[in-house]
Amino acid sequence: MPHQISIGLDIISQLTKVFDLNTANSKLNYQQDFNWTDGSGASQSQAVFHDKRTLSASASEDLDLAGSLVDAFGDTITFTAVKALIVKAESANTNDVHVGGAASNALINWVGDATDIVVVKPGGLLALVAEDASGYAVTAGTADILKITNSAAGTDVTYEIILVGETS
Repeated sequence: MPHQISIGLDIISQLTKVFDLNTANSKLNYQQDFNWTDGSGASQSQAVFHDKRTLSASASEDLDLAGSLVDAFGDTITFTAVKALIVKAESANTNDVHVGGAASNALINWVGDATDIVVVKPGGLLALVAEDASGYAVTAGTADILKITNSAAGTDVTYEIILVGETS
């Protein structure tokens, strides 16, 4: 299924500091765009998974990137590489969303160790992008589990996830 995917990041800021005889300004207009065409290789991908999910208090889920996720058309996705990982925690969450730390078969080539997690605060965003040919390799049965956890008791958390990658 041919496709084209674009992700953009824009940061615009203006800082001002008033002194006795002048005012200093620092303006930043930073833009970074990532674009993938259909295929396998640098700046290419073949599949997209996206979903809005809710975890009950203290719950976690293991997302199997090699065979259990389905795309928008209901087709099973077997990722062989992740080119983009985006996790957005809902602003209304009380608890944090933890990404990573699967007990077995963890996808860990984007962190230093299998126990590492990234804490996504309420309203926060984790974005990881790899435009190179290999991306973050997914190996079915040994390195294909992405764990998502509700950090605490008491309340549910809701998060959105987008995965862009290559398939077998």
